[in-house]
Amino acid sequence: MTPSQAARSRYTVKAYDPQRSLQPDQVEQLLDVLRLSASSVNSQPWHHVVALGAEGRERIARATHGPYAYNAPKVRQAAAVIVLCMRRELDDAHLAAVLAQEAADGRFASDEARANQDRSRRGYVEQHRQAGDTREWMARQVYLALGGLLQAAATLGIGATPMEGFDVEALDAELGLTQQGYTSLVLCALGWSAAEDFNARLPKSRLPREQVFSFI
Repeated sequence: MTPSQAARSRYTVKAYDPQRSLQPDQVEQLLDVLRLSASSVNSQPWHHVVALGAEGRERIARATHGPYAYNAPKVRQAAAVIVLCMRRELDDAHLAAVLAQEAADGRFASDEARANQDRSRRGYVEQHRQAGDTREWMARQVYLALGGLLQAAATLGIGATPMEGFDVEALDAELGLTQQGYTSLVLCALGWSAAEDFNARLPKSRLPREQVFSFI
């Protein structure tokens, strides 16, 4: 399947078949896409909680109460649900860990190159701290990862549902995210469309090409 074909076939699943699961190799491919996602200055300000079993999905579903109850069946019946989280702050420990991993992966030809990379990244982080928009900046990186996940799922023929409709404080407490230095940002259910998935039968709708693009 080409990227364009995947984009044309992709839609938001509204009802999942709880009897169908994902194959282990499919899960690993999707997790690889998440881990390898692009991020600004390779900041990687994320952590993802993966629920493959019913018990894990039920814990996530506890945060889909009240006005978010419409999302509970998707969480419970999908084959997998991923909680995409962002860091609460880009602290020195995280920046040092990223730099150490880059060094271990052979990205620096010299100590000077390593120092330049560290200085450059910290410079951007400081810019956002001064602007007071660090959390918004980190959130944008997580949504880059989400976009890649949705496209990858479509390429594999797997249905997906991104969801912001959940109680963030309740989920953070349920999963102990605050103590770990993270907060939940968006959910992504993954699996197979059920017969009652009305969205599967609707035509895709997007603004026309001439309204979306300008060529210069």
